[in-house]
Amino acid sequence: MQFFDYNTFLIDLGILLRIVVVIVLAGFLGWERESSGKAAGFRTHMLVGIGSVLFVAIGEIFVTNYRQYDENMRFDPIRIIEAIVTGISFIGAGIVFVARDKGIVKNLTTAASIWTTSAIGMIVGLQRYFLAFISTIIIFAVLRLLSYLEIKGTSSE
Repeated sequence: MQFFDYNTFLIDLGILLRIVVVIVLAGFLGWERESSGKAAGFRTHMLVGIGSVLFVAIGEIFVTNYRQYDENMRFDPIRIIEAIVTGISFIGAGIVFVARDKGIVKNLTTAASIWTTSAIGMIVGLQRYFLAFISTIIIFAVLRLLSYLEIKGTSSE
């Protein structure tokens, strides 16, 4: 095995580009949550997006590097998606607060924004930048603009 492989370096640069893209997109969503005074903000959303990109990239690397062992190994990229969704759902569940005596649920929208940020990360990981950009704008609109339409007192935040 050689110390420096130019092709691997180029692949890694491509993955780093994906990380830069998701930092901007996930950071935008995290900024919205943080500026609204919610539980998970800028850094959390960025880390969720970066992690999602890296997990998708790891799956891509495994499939590419070990394709010659196809008869002995099965590759199922859907399992990566399942693992990301399960892990992020666990994190989201951790920030949801329920006050049973008052019938209030807090941070549900923030948990959902973390969950959708992981999807943005997976889309960026698959290099679908246009879809990721437009989806980020739509998610931002849902978080910021539709909050004005909510009936106060029944909010999930």
